[in-house]
Amino acid sequence: MSILRRYKSDFTLYFITNVTYQRRPILVANADLLMNAIGSFKNNIEILAYVILPDHFHILIDIRGKDISHIMQKIKMSFGVNYRIRMNIDSGRIWQNRFWDHVIRNQNDLNNHIDYVHYNPVKHGLAKKPFDWQYSSIREFKNCYQFDWGNKEIVFEGKYGE
Repeated sequence: MSILRRYKSDFTLYFITNVTYQRRPILVANADLLMNAIGSFKNNIEILAYVILPDHFHILIDIRGKDISHIMQKIKMSFGVNYRIRMNIDSGRIWQNRFWDHVIRNQNDLNNHIDYVHYNPVKHGLAKKPFDWQYSSIREFKNCYQFDWGNKEIVFEGKYGE
C-alpha cells in the first residue's frame, strides 16, 4: 500500500468524506454515536457543517493546526468501539480504509462545499428538501438559505469523495 501524504498547515479548513465498510447503512441509526465521537474533539476543532447519511458522512472542519489523520482516526475508533458495544459484537470492520479530504482554498470553495454537504440527502434520494433531513447542520444556516433552497436539482462540479 502506498504512503498517503496529506497537506499540513495551521488553521486549515478541511472537507472530509468518510464511508462505512462495504457501504453498510449503519450511520443514521447510530448518528448519536457519530456525533458524540466528533463532539469529543469540540475543544480542538470547529465543526462548520456536517451531514450524516446511512453509509457515509461529510464534515467541514477547522482543525486548528491539529493533525487531520489523527483526528479522523480517533473519531472512527470512538464510533467503532461504541457501535460494537451497542450492537454487542466483538470484531469486524466498521469503516473503509482511509478517508477522503479536500483542503478548502477560499471563500467560494467553502461556500460550495457547505452547499454540497446540505444538499447531499436530496442528491441521494433520502429527502425531498434539504431542510427535511434531520442529520445535518442546515438548520444552523437557516439565515443563509431561503427555505425552498435545494428543492430543485443542483449539480455540483468537482470531486467530493463519494
